Amino acid sequence: MNKIVILDGYTINPGDLSWSGLEAFGELTVYDRTDANDAIDRIGDANLILTSKVPITPGLLDACPNLKYVGVLATGYNNVDVDAARDRGIVVTNIPAYSTASVAQFVFSLLLEVCHHVGHHNAAVKSGRWEQSPDFCFWDYPLIELAEKKLGVIGYGQIGRAVAQIGCALGMDVQFYARRVIEGGDIAKQVSLDELLETSDVITLHVPLTPETKFLINKTNLAKMKDSAIVINTARGPVVNEVDMAAALENGDIAYYAADVVDVEPIRSDNPLLTAPNCILTPHIAWAGKESRARLIDIAVSNVESFLQGREKNAVN
Repeated sequence: MNKIVILDGYTINPGDLSWSGLEAFGELTVYDRTDANDAIDRIGDANLILTSKVPITPGLLDACPNLKYVGVLATGYNNVDVDAARDRGIVVTNIPAYSTASVAQFVFSLLLEVCHHVGHHNAAVKSGRWEQSPDFCFWDYPLIELAEKKLGVIGYGQIGRAVAQIGCALGMDVQFYARRVIEGGDIAKQVSLDELLETSDVITLHVPLTPETKFLINKTNLAKMKDSAIVINTARGPVVNEVDMAAALENGDIAYYAADVVDVEPIRSDNPLLTAPNCILTPHIAWAGKESRARLIDIAVSNVESFLQGREKNAVN
């Protein structure tokens, strides 16, 4: 009998979905959250585990000799020492491409909030300000039309392409930067990073976190942007140097920063973005639509089934 342990299932499934697909493969134990110090005891003699953020270290792998499979319940797998797992004959899989539609949609949720401040104006109406207005309408912020604005997409994988398609549907002039050359016939124009930074009205980030992309948006690159630029980050927090970003907002070097991710999550009280002007922050929820999470679970079940049938699927090591 296979023993399967989910170490931190709550954010994936807080109760509105089901893990029943995994129960067909063995004895399933689900923990909402697991502290790193408790992980070894909770894994015990399990041979398959699934985890989102719990660190899977060489020491943990050595302490759990029955372990043969680690399923990461996310696309990113930097919390798992994949080399150590491979050396011990342990397969590691991830969940690719499950949240493309959800994240692309959320990019424009952030952008449209910057453009129209719907939440603020709703609150203003309900506080009585419209009722008291001498005019038939009022607004507290400049209202921005996106048609014909230049949208710069940094990173042109599945999410970047989906964002480009939505931008085109809104009448935006879309350009993108990618490290490799992507040949013609696309809806967007490939440009250099400098050209994108210098000419875009809206810049949206869709790169993985690597040594090359860490602090990609820094003081130097912020200085290349228009002072009216809007920057959107649904990628990873450390792609942006948050100290430099806060300073750019304070100095009016760019107009807005809207992010669903920060350098350290959950956010710390001393994060400079919390007090920066013209900054919108949401708690890493771009991926978390119910449909997206259901897709994630379906892929996780398929990954386990494939592993048990001897044909690895979405293995990263």
